[in-house]
Amino acid sequence: MSEKLWIFDTTLRDGEQVPGCQLNTQEKIVVAKALEELGVDIIEAGFPISSPGDFNSVLEISKAVTNPIICALSRAVEKDIEVAAASLQYAKKGRIHTGIGVSPYHIQYKLRSTPDAIIERAVQAVKYAKSFVEDVEFYAEDAGRAEMEFLARIVEKAIKAGATVINIPDTTGYCLPEQYGAIIRYLRENVSNIDKAILATHCHNDLGMATANTIAGVQNGARQVEVTINGIGERAGNTSMEEVVMAIKCHHDIPVFTNINTPLIYGTSRLISKLMNMPVQPNKAIVGRNAFAHSSGIHQDGVLKHRENYEIIDPKEVGVLESSIVLTARSGRAALKHHLDALGVHLEGEELREVYEAFLIVADSKRDIGPKDLLSLVGKYIEDSTFIELVKVSYESNGTIKANVELKVGEKTHFATSEGNGPVDAVLKAIEKIVKPQVELEEFLIQAITAGSDDQAKVHMRLMQGERPYYGFSSNTDIVLASAEAFVDALNKIPVKDKVIL
Repeated sequence: MSEKLWIFDTTLRDGEQVPGCQLNTQEKIVVAKALEELGVDIIEAGFPISSPGDFNSVLEISKAVTNPIICALSRAVEKDIEVAAASLQYAKKGRIHTGIGVSPYHIQYKLRSTPDAIIERAVQAVKYAKSFVEDVEFYAEDAGRAEMEFLARIVEKAIKAGATVINIPDTTGYCLPEQYGAIIRYLRENVSNIDKAILATHCHNDLGMATANTIAGVQNGARQVEVTINGIGERAGNTSMEEVVMAIKCHHDIPVFTNINTPLIYGTSRLISKLMNMPVQPNKAIVGRNAFAHSSGIHQDGVLKHRENYEIIDPKEVGVLESSIVLTARSGRAALKHHLDALGVHLEGEELREVYEAFLIVADSKRDIGPKDLLSLVGKYIEDSTFIELVKVSYESNGTIKANVELKVGEKTHFATSEGNGPVDAVLKAIEKIVKPQVELEEFLIQAITAGSDDQAKVHMRLMQGERPYYGFSSNTDIVLASAEAFVDALNKIPVKDKVIL
């Protein structure tokens, strides 16, 4: 019979420790509410003793959400615990998460202490936290490198002192899956009162093993996983929530279930990425923009015939509208026909073969094949074409930034002027005065691809129209022009029926 697996989300604590990703209290409340809607069981809202801002965030999050347990982190220090307890005063369900280092490295070099003294501090901290809240979690920091007999001793003492959850962190991401799983199994077999507490995983990704270690922990009896959205966290990051949840959903032989509302995963991922200004890598499992994209002809043909040939997850299960069949020089005839059919151009047999051969020549010279390229290949244009061509861009600054753009849409030329916070903002707003497809600019990345004073900049944009993403790309030595070109490139991929041209 399946058991409940508790999802402990530490995006707002461990995840927020990434340099440059700090959120203010209002932003944290937005994230907390999104995590509540997603179905997270425990939200680690912060480390209250670390700053007045962190204390206030835990306090306000406690007021803002109802269902999840709100957890506050502390060291095994009385003042930490007192401040954590005060921050949880409005929590409907509050938990104090206290602990101490348990590896020889931490005991000798960080804490400059002895094993017996560490156990005494752990017991005192748990007992003191227990005087404030019933739900106390004890973390054995750097358990991945601890001596097993000592780890079992301190875990047993912490449970006896009142700990309801025991967290076994692989703090440095050192363990291999079989090693981490063996630690969980050892504790289950050698701690006499282990049935009185839930064992939790908390794995870091320094060797790329965080998700694998977490699953190994679950397979060996852990029933709480400590994770972050998008796997963000210190150094190489924490265990990715979406990876663990979907791995469990895919593998029915793992006897656990979660309460995560998986169709909300993608939206939550984008929210975190946007608020923390931390782009998701394109090949990131589950939520990367290429996670359900296919460019190889063999794969494309297989997916078009039967999705499960090359996809173990239905994109809709995680909130992605559909798989992407991306046209490249490696695409096959099935993918080309799929895109031509979408444009209302239906070719078969010899006609399709001839167009495909011409397509390969174009694809070898272009990274991104759009509707105009396909229509050119078949020698067929829509009479009232809505294809957008960027003719001219200029901008000036006289106290305010003003941009002028000239677009050719089909056979008509349009002009627009707009002000903005900067030249890129002004140019995009001017374009939107002409083309109003009701899109949201969700991702905007600029990357230098050459070195020197004449750097070539590559711009990538993702526009969202409802739930459907559209991608635009460009490269230019002028960042403003590259941004405008990428924006127009994305707009051109929106179906004709969904564009509004003034």
